Amino acid sequence: MKKELFRRLPKVDDIIKIDEIIELSKKIDYFNFTEGIREGIDHYRQGIKKGSITAFQSADVIRDIRNILEEKSRMNLRNVINATGTVVHTNLGRSLISEKAAKNVSEVITSYNNLEYNLDSGDRGSRYDHIEDLICSVTGAEAAVLTNNNAAAVMLVLNEFAKNGEAIVSRGELVEIGGSFRVPDVMKMSGTKLVEVGTTNRTHPKDYREAITEATSMLLKIHTSNYKIVGFTKEVTNKELAEIGRENNILTMEDLGSGVLVDFGKYGLKKEPTVQESIASGMDIITFSGDKLLGGPQAGIIVGKKEYIDRLKKNQLLRALRVSKMTLAALEPTLRYYLDEREAVKEIPTLKMILEDPVKSRERSEKLLELLQKNGVKVSLVDTEAAIGGGSMPGETIKSYGVAIDGNPLELEREFRLGIPHIIGMIRNNRFILDTKAMKYSELNIVASRAAAVLKKSSDK
Repeated sequence: MKKELFRRLPKVDDIIKIDEIIELSKKIDYFNFTEGIREGIDHYRQGIKKGSITAFQSADVIRDIRNILEEKSRMNLRNVINATGTVVHTNLGRSLISEKAAKNVSEVITSYNNLEYNLDSGDRGSRYDHIEDLICSVTGAEAAVLTNNNAAAVMLVLNEFAKNGEAIVSRGELVEIGGSFRVPDVMKMSGTKLVEVGTTNRTHPKDYREAITEATSMLLKIHTSNYKIVGFTKEVTNKELAEIGRENNILTMEDLGSGVLVDFGKYGLKKEPTVQESIASGMDIITFSGDKLLGGPQAGIIVGKKEYIDRLKKNQLLRALRVSKMTLAALEPTLRYYLDEREAVKEIPTLKMILEDPVKSRERSEKLLELLQKNGVKVSLVDTEAAIGGGSMPGETIKSYGVAIDGNPLELEREFRLGIPHIIGMIRNNRFILDTKAMKYSELNIVASRAAAVLKKSSDK
């Protein structure tokens, strides 16, 4: 019996001539193509050998091989549909860059470019020259330099100006960011000794003044962008801290985290401190992220007084923390939008989603509801509260809408997450919900089709 089953296994030469297998071969590299076919046949061989497979058709083998090849053709880092209602979702890649920025990245990385070449002089150039003047124009800073993320920016500044010295920080500002990375640990890695002042909820200017010693190298302020302390509170403003620094001839630094370049207060949201305001306060150095509320690629942006930025450019650690051509190619178009705020809120996806009229989300949800119902899915329209996310504007939500799908929420969440395309929804009040705040209109039909497939799979069980 086993010999007969082994003889019935299709030959590799025959498999690679099948039209659907030929089409798959065009989407996959040769190694994974041959490996996938081998795995598919070997699965049946082992099953026959162990007695777990006692009957099959050639079509079964071809189907399984096709599934293996389709999975192998997919990259590990892949697109998902964000139906969580969180705009800047850390686990889902944070900010989306604009189409213009994406196009520029593609053009730059698929050809040679002037990354470190001065076209005017024909000499070696600096990668930071492509972006520094633009950053200064947008923020009002004297000078700027970049690292690969904001934690790196903070570490670089501390390493240059506070290594083997002390940096004074309010106890209420010792934040922990994603992945259990903590400011005290970053400071330790940079060779800086942390000096805590004040209490968790209240810190006064005198706390800084009384903590200053000959070992003090820096006064550091950290914006608590991923949590907030409410009630009986007091913090030292950046303007007050800058004044204390000038009085004592000590460098001052502010880590703004999210990198806000527009006043959200003008648009009816909670006001977040902007980079421009921090510079105007008199702080010597400010650091912030490129891929949060700024709406660009991952980057750590350092702005401030020219004498200090010039020193950072000479720090050997910058070589290890520098940005790539892809980052620069995505960041430049993004920052250019900020030269006219009207363009920024219209063209930068993150800002556009955060500031859009909730009516738009309702329209998308109603359309998705209609499509799902046409496909036989039992759903209802629900009000939601979308989050801005990305360790920014803690507690601030935006009115949004979504659809709740009837069924076991845990099973639905799993099916939508594991299926192709991957759709990441959320479970609220024991219901599986697809929030449309961060969904594109073009994704609605895709989601509806996927939901119909999930429903059919459930009914077939």
